[in-house]
Amino acid sequence: MAPKPITSPVPDSWYPTLSVFTLAIGLVLTASFFIYEATSSRKTRSLVQELTTGAVASVFLGFGSLFLLIACGVYV
Repeated sequence: MAPKPITSPVPDSWYPTLSVFTLAIGLVLTASFFIYEATSSRKTRSLVQELTTGAVASVFLGFGSLFLLIACGVYV
């Protein structure tokens, strides 16, 4: 019995679309993080909200960068 080749769970034609959407979501979350930091006073800031927003934005920007590299032909 021959082993099955490894295939992507996402079709190759979706990589550019996924990169645009995930990068856009990540940039919007990053912008909301900076707006939150600039408009709230030091006493009203929440560490949990800052960490959550930063972590989610980081995940979306990371996956967006990954899909962008794959769409350009750089297989990482």
